[in-house]
Amino acid sequence: MTVSDKSSNITKLKVEPTIIPRDQHTISRTAISDAALKVLYRLKNAEYKAYLVGGGVRDILLGREPKDFDVVTDAEPEQIRELFRNCRLIGRRFRLAHVRFGPEIIEVSTFRAPHHVSDQGEGRVEDGRIIRDNVYGDIDDDVWRRDFTVNALFYNIKDFSIVDYVGGVKDLEEGQLKLIGDPSQRYVEDPVRMLRAVRFAAKLGLRIHPEAEKPISQHAELLKEIPPARLFEEMLKLFMGGCALETFEKLRHYNLFQYLFPQTDHLLDSHEKDYPHAFIMQALKNTDLRLSEGNTVTPAFLIAAFLWEPMRTVADDHIANGLSEMEAVQLAGDTIISRQIASLSIPRRFTHMARDIWSLQVRLKRIKKRSFRVLMHPKFRAAYDFLLLRAEAGESLGELVEYWTKEQLAEPLIGQEKIKSGNHKPRSRSRPRGRRNKPTDS
Repeated sequence: MTVSDKSSNITKLKVEPTIIPRDQHTISRTAISDAALKVLYRLKNAEYKAYLVGGGVRDILLGREPKDFDVVTDAEPEQIRELFRNCRLIGRRFRLAHVRFGPEIIEVSTFRAPHHVSDQGEGRVEDGRIIRDNVYGDIDDDVWRRDFTVNALFYNIKDFSIVDYVGGVKDLEEGQLKLIGDPSQRYVEDPVRMLRAVRFAAKLGLRIHPEAEKPISQHAELLKEIPPARLFEEMLKLFMGGCALETFEKLRHYNLFQYLFPQTDHLLDSHEKDYPHAFIMQALKNTDLRLSEGNTVTPAFLIAAFLWEPMRTVADDHIANGLSEMEAVQLAGDTIISRQIASLSIPRRFTHMARDIWSLQVRLKRIKKRSFRVLMHPKFRAAYDFLLLRAEAGESLGELVEYWTKEQLAEPLIGQEKIKSGNHKPRSRSRPRGRRNKPTDS
């Protein structure tokens, strides 16, 4: 017997799930955070069903350290809030509970059901797109609403078993990424799933199943209808997760990068094997290296790298029309950023930093001229790293790199004295500020 969800065209099979007992899988409670365990056990002790679900289960089975833990239950959001004083309800499209333990947040969601089973108006679909999804059900309903089989595995805190309805464990073993339901319809429901497919394939080393791969080209343009703010959040997940280089190559392969950075994508199409491509590849490689070493990375640096060549192209036109290099870079930066935020809603703190990095590239060319002021600029280090990146990608900047490297190694006490002085020269104390010497009697 089957039940068809008219809102998503998913056919839910009434089949018994595969139950994998504790002695036949590798998930141990020692691999689950204390916070997640507290949530699971409190729900269980309150006689609610409680499962660890999604990426936490998937990553532990792959031998990876989970980044976060999600819990699903039959308790509704208000009931979850009654159990946890440290709980906050969020979301309109998906009503979720965030339970905070210090810096860690455990996301708790209620089992969801197909939209058509409710007559309360809580589920809403327009033109095949899920607009609101607050229709509650049971685990038998919830599993069919998830996107990929490897993300639809449930760890039952009651008996420590894994509940697998869709063959997710087998797909992990075979190294493939499959969508639940009809891939074409799932992409129409939420086009961001195409970006998620690329992200998981790159992050987990999985290959996208042919049935999930084929409709991407057909539905890619639906990403134009996604709010720029949501695409920005997805962009951070794509490029700040430690596998930026491989993610970029997959996005280009599936022609999805153009919906994130259209100006850059257009330029790369005409310079596929030239400097612009090498520059971005080097930037992504360095980003992955820094993250693997436990160092911080700011999105502003990657944004500056992605938009560097489009900005330079516009700046060159301004210079040809008589503007100074600094004026050209500043004007071009404003133009490129304005165009870019139509695709990605980038916060101002990141766009301002990108502009500073670009402007400082001009000032870094003026060696031995006001070097101290450049060194004291709050974004100097980012601009210096950007200069190194340009050199690594093939630009002839050896002299500049050597000069600014030596300048940073100069005697620190001299710099400290300059900072204290305020105008880079010790102030004479023979005449106090704001006072004139009284004229002497003649």
